[in-house]
Amino acid sequence: MNDEKIPGDVTADFEQKLNEIREGPFVLRLYIAGNSPRSQTAIENVKRICEEYLEGRCELEVIDIYQDLTTIPEDLVLAAPTLIRRLPLPLRRVIGDMTEKDKVLIGLDLIPKT
Repeated sequence: MNDEKIPGDVTADFEQKLNEIREGPFVLRLYIAGNSPRSQTAIENVKRICEEYLEGRCELEVIDIYQDLTTIPEDLVLAAPTLIRRLPLPLRRVIGDMTEKDKVLIGLDLIPKT
Protein backbone atom coordinates (compact mmCIF):
# COMPACT_ATOMS: atom_id res chain seq x y z
CA MET A 1 0.00 0.00 0.00
CA ASN A 2 1.09 3.51 -0.71
CA ASP A 3 1.09 5.93 2.27
CA GLU A 4 0.70 9.01 0.06
CA LYS A 5 -2.39 11.05 0.75
CA ILE A 6 -4.71 11.55 -2.15
CA PRO A 7 -5.66 15.20 -2.40
CA GLY A 8 -9.29 15.92 -1.61
CA ASP A 9 -11.62 18.21 -3.38
CA VAL A 10 -9.63 21.45 -3.54
CA THR A 11 -12.76 23.56 -3.91
CA ALA A 12 -14.35 22.03 -0.82
CA ASP A 13 -11.11 22.54 1.16
CA PHE A 14 -10.96 26.16 0.02
CA GLU A 15 -14.61 26.79 0.94
CA GLN A 16 -14.02 25.22 4.37
CA LYS A 17 -11.05 27.54 5.00
CA LEU A 18 -13.08 30.55 3.88
CA ASN A 19 -15.83 29.62 6.31
CA GLU A 20 -13.28 29.27 9.12
CA ILE A 21 -11.96 32.75 8.33
CA ARG A 22 -15.46 34.21 8.20
CA GLU A 23 -16.28 32.67 11.59
CA GLY A 24 -13.18 34.04 13.32
CA PRO A 25 -12.62 37.46 14.89
CA PHE A 26 -12.48 40.58 12.74
CA VAL A 27 -10.29 43.57 13.58
CA LEU A 28 -11.35 46.69 11.69
CA ARG A 29 -10.08 50.26 11.59
CA LEU A 30 -12.27 53.03 10.23
CA TYR A 31 -10.47 56.25 9.36
CA ILE A 32 -12.69 59.35 9.24
CA ALA A 33 -12.01 63.05 8.64
CA GLY A 34 -13.49 65.10 11.45
CA ASN A 35 -17.06 65.15 12.71
CA SER A 36 -18.69 65.68 9.32
CA PRO A 37 -22.02 64.16 8.26
CA ARG A 38 -20.09 61.87 5.90
CA SER A 39 -17.93 60.63 8.78
CA GLN A 40 -20.94 60.06 11.01
CA THR A 41 -22.72 58.14 8.24
CA ALA A 42 -19.65 55.95 7.72
CA ILE A 43 -19.44 55.17 11.45
CA GLU A 44 -23.14 54.32 11.68
CA ASN A 45 -23.06 52.11 8.58
CA VAL A 46 -19.94 50.19 9.64
CA LYS A 47 -21.31 49.68 13.17
CA ARG A 48 -24.58 48.39 11.69
CA ILE A 49 -22.67 45.92 9.48
CA CYS A 50 -20.60 44.76 12.48
CA GLU A 51 -23.77 44.18 14.53
CA GLU A 52 -25.60 42.40 11.70
CA TYR A 53 -22.83 40.27 10.18
CA LEU A 54 -20.09 40.04 12.81
CA GLU A 55 -22.06 39.97 16.04
CA GLY A 56 -19.76 39.47 19.01
CA ARG A 57 -16.60 38.90 16.97
CA CYS A 58 -15.72 42.34 15.65
CA GLU A 59 -13.31 44.88 17.11
CA LEU A 60 -13.86 48.27 15.49
CA GLU A 61 -11.47 51.15 16.07
CA VAL A 62 -12.54 54.57 14.73
CA ILE A 63 -9.67 56.97 14.07
CA ASP A 64 -10.15 60.64 13.20
CA ILE A 65 -7.24 61.56 10.94
CA TYR A 66 -7.53 65.19 12.09
CA GLN A 67 -7.03 64.17 15.72
CA ASP A 68 -4.72 61.11 15.61
CA LEU A 69 -1.86 61.04 13.13
CA THR A 70 0.05 58.20 14.83
CA THR A 71 -1.49 55.24 12.96
CA ILE A 72 -1.85 56.75 9.48
CA PRO A 73 1.71 55.94 8.29
CA GLU A 74 1.20 52.36 9.43
CA ASP A 75 -1.96 51.90 7.35
CA LEU A 76 -1.10 54.30 4.48
CA VAL A 77 -4.48 56.01 4.44
CA LEU A 78 -4.83 58.44 1.54
CA ALA A 79 -8.56 59.20 1.73
CA ALA A 80 -11.29 59.22 4.33
CA PRO A 81 -13.42 57.44 5.14
CA THR A 82 -11.34 54.29 4.73
CA LEU A 83 -12.18 50.97 6.37
CA ILE A 84 -9.30 48.55 6.85
CA ARG A 85 -9.75 44.91 7.74
CA ARG A 86 -6.61 44.07 9.67
CA LEU A 87 -7.75 40.57 10.63
CA PRO A 88 -8.38 38.05 9.29
CA LEU A 89 -5.60 38.30 6.77
CA PRO A 90 -5.16 39.34 4.05
CA LEU A 91 -5.48 43.03 4.79
CA ARG A 92 -8.41 44.58 2.92
CA ARG A 93 -9.42 48.23 2.30
CA VAL A 94 -12.75 49.80 1.51
CA ILE A 95 -12.61 53.46 0.54
CA GLY A 96 -15.67 55.69 0.31
CA ASP A 97 -18.70 56.76 2.29
CA MET A 98 -19.73 53.23 3.36
CA THR A 99 -23.33 53.78 2.23
CA GLU A 100 -23.17 50.97 -0.33
CA LYS A 101 -23.64 48.03 2.01
CA ASP A 102 -22.88 45.36 -0.62
CA LYS A 103 -19.62 47.11 -1.54
CA VAL A 104 -18.52 47.09 2.10
CA LEU A 105 -19.57 43.45 2.58
CA ILE A 106 -17.67 42.38 -0.54
CA GLY A 107 -14.65 44.43 0.58
CA LEU A 108 -14.66 42.62 3.92
CA ASP A 109 -15.14 39.24 2.19
CA LEU A 110 -18.43 38.68 4.00
CA ILE A 111 -20.33 38.04 0.78
CA PRO A 112 -18.99 36.78 -2.55
CA LYS A 113 -18.35 39.13 -5.42
CA THR A 114 -21.04 38.70 -8.05
